[in-house]
Amino acid sequence: MDAHSDLEMIDQAEGKCLCGAVAVAVKQLKPLVDICHCDMCRRWGGGPFMGVSGEAFSVTGKEHVTSYPSSDWAERAFCAKCGSNLWYRFTPTDHHSFAAGLFDIGDGAEIEQQIFVDEKPAFYDFAQETPMKTGAEIIEEAKAAGLEFD
Repeated sequence: MDAHSDLEMIDQAEGKCLCGAVAVAVKQLKPLVDICHCDMCRRWGGGPFMGVSGEAFSVTGKEHVTSYPSSDWAERAFCAKCGSNLWYRFTPTDHHSFAAGLFDIGDGAEIEQQIFVDEKPAFYDFAQETPMKTGAEIIEEAKAAGLEFD
């Protein structure tokens, strides 16, 4: 049985950046937060990236979105007006993980997993017990799914 099977999907979650110039609507948002401790995510946002995803999404204020290709397989987007991080896009599958802080998802969300824990600094920890995967484990999962990395 899935540890999160009792969580209800959010039909439509609406979020926005700090200044409100960019708004994101996600359909069937899973109230599960993935946390990435990799060096790039921490450098990007000053701490771990906490992302949520759903079935489909729309963005308004696209003219204020700037994307940065941070690696051969990833792109990070932010609001050019206020600097808020918006999403991480895994380019091989076009999967978007949106910054959890954009949305008011309340107390019903839980951490699904923490990744790149081998790159997490010792000065912080999360109290909730979750699956914790190293960078090598995440890369192996992606390779097993048929994706290629250099």
